[in-house]
Amino acid sequence: MRAAAILGLGCSLKNLQPFQTGEAGKEKAIEWRIGLPSDADQADVILIFGGDGTIHRHLKQLVKLGLPVLVVPAGSGNDFARALGLRNVKDSIAAWRSFRAEQPRGAANVHVIDLGTITPLENPGETELAAVSRNSVPGTKNYFCSVAGIGLDSEVARRANNLPRWLRGNGGYALSLAPALFRFAALPMKIFAQERNEEWRIRSDQPTTLAAFANSGIYGGGMKIAPRAKLDDGQLDVCVIAGIDPLKLACLFPTVYFGGHLNIRAVNYFQAARLRVETESPIEVYADGEWVCRTPIGVAVEPSALKVIVPSNPSE
Repeated sequence: MRAAAILGLGCSLKNLQPFQTGEAGKEKAIEWRIGLPSDADQADVILIFGGDGTIHRHLKQLVKLGLPVLVVPAGSGNDFARALGLRNVKDSIAAWRSFRAEQPRGAANVHVIDLGTITPLENPGETELAAVSRNSVPGTKNYFCSVAGIGLDSEVARRANNLPRWLRGNGGYALSLAPALFRFAALPMKIFAQERNEEWRIRSDQPTTLAAFANSGIYGGGMKIAPRAKLDDGQLDVCVIAGIDPLKLACLFPTVYFGGHLNIRAVNYFQAARLRVETESPIEVYADGEWVCRTPIGVAVEPSALKVIVPSNPSE
């Protein structure tokens, strides 16, 4: 078996060592290479060491390769790994051993999941040169694995990304949220969803504090922004928080850690496979904690886009 290892920021060959040992003689059957293979013929499985940002940056190539991927949580944000049931490195090691035990026949702990996509749309108010300079060329598909956000979420992500890495991994999102809550003003935003008859319907048209488009239910270090989201249902869960008083907003956010925000009147929650988002002026869009582009955008789910290795017996 040939395995490729992607080592994210702060990771080294030392992180790989626990995955290179096992039952006597087993490790000799694995041919290791470091770095993302350029072709699927060069590897049978990929291990990616890092957090949500590392995974996000490699998604396009991972989808293209179509190989099973094992996520090893080793970043400042590991929400996607948590959504897969991989809460720590030990969980990833156990999943890896289960995968190896069933080779070359294939492994029962390989699941196929959906991914989200963000596509920048034409904006008549901008020149083509401006769009290119922001890496948001209209029509370019950008993948995300966990949650994409607009509004307050983007502002918090921007602030968190400016923190030291160790601080980002220890409550950085929550620390960045506090100052942003009282400085952020709700933005006029229209969200359209495509119905089964392919007609577009307005699902939200109001001043909006936050709009989140979730492939998995967790982000921001464990916040359950979309507690009903599933990785393999062919839908994105959309959570829209209307413009509300900053003090009420501050009281709302602790409830997001257990999904209690869905009971609040200012929250609109629904599912859709394809959406379009428009704002009065271009605003930033973040996904998996990373900057993607600016509005207007198309957001969609790409079913069965990625093969992932998960625990054989995930813990609750």
